[in-house]
Amino acid sequence: MATGKAPVGSLSPPTISVAPEIIATTTLSLETSGRGFTEITREATRFIVQVEAKHGALFLFMRHTSASLVIQENADPDVRTDLTRALDRLAPADAGWIHQLEGPDDMPAHAKAMITGVSLHVPVVDGVLALGTWQGIYVIEHRLRPHRREIALQFVGSRR
Repeated sequence: MATGKAPVGSLSPPTISVAPEIIATTTLSLETSGRGFTEITREATRFIVQVEAKHGALFLFMRHTSASLVIQENADPDVRTDLTRALDRLAPADAGWIHQLEGPDDMPAHAKAMITGVSLHVPVVDGVLALGTWQGIYVIEHRLRPHRREIALQFVGSRR
């Protein structure tokens, strides 16, 4: 059905696969240094290499509710500083939260994780994460002090 609108972009030829050859899963454990961003692009890339991924998708899932996963700029650290401040404005510690059981930074951390999300998926093309030039995969620790975090990584797709 024609809409009468001109196309806004172009598509490259699609890579087509009937069924995945591999489903590989691992858990990445890391110790955060407290509130802020920790880049995990290198670890995700290492996993893709280890499982000999060719075409498919990498799924990442944060197994916690007070930290999150994002894809964000990896060139200028000021971006991450500004984003941390923006999240603090969206969910300030002094907002009169009812839940205080785990400390005053816990409920704002839950709200920030809900806003930013706990899962990602990244296409894998020819064995490489299809991230943009300035993109990196990050864990955002929303709590003030360091925490041990686990991220499930799963690749679904074809092998090299």
